[in-house]
Amino acid sequence: MAIYKLFEELAYYGIGFPIAKYFGSSRHDAPARGLLKHLAHDPYIIVALSAITIGGLLNINSIQRPEFYKTVISVFVPLLTVLLLISIGMAMKLRKIGAYLRECVSIALIKFVLVPVLAFLPAYFLGYGDIQNGLPLKVVLILSSMPVAFNALIPPSIYDLDLDLANSCWFFTTASLVIVLPMLSMLVNSI
Repeated sequence: MAIYKLFEELAYYGIGFPIAKYFGSSRHDAPARGLLKHLAHDPYIIVALSAITIGGLLNINSIQRPEFYKTVISVFVPLLTVLLLISIGMAMKLRKIGAYLRECVSIALIKFVLVPVLAFLPAYFLGYGDIQNGLPLKVVLILSSMPVAFNALIPPSIYDLDLDLANSCWFFTTASLVIVLPMLSMLVNSI
């Protein structure tokens, strides 16, 4: 399952962020050479891909994490989550959700129907349901059914895209968990 998460992060920072930057900048009519050079200087993309690469190399070389990392992680992960929520709250305009309702419903259908089906079927046919009472298959279903994440709010903020649309989709899909979680629980329990 860690491989799934690794490819997800690589897709966000290696594909999603460059596409967002392309559409957010006024350079989207520039030739591909100029675009690649432009992307190669983006600190967000460079830092994210470098961190993933360094972490992967450390993992491949079986270098153990220092013990103090547990403490650092237990402090910084909740702190950064709170800071992200505060920044989202400061940019959130709840009255704008109605203007993007059609887009929000479309994104919710993609996130809660299409993505889980596209992730579940290959995992099912690869035999994930036969491993540890179907635990890997359940994990694939749960991970693929999660709402729009914080990462979806970063590109609109830094690349001058429609932040109200991104915030609306984030809020709508997160609020939709009230409906999705009971259905997901039933599906997971039936596996």
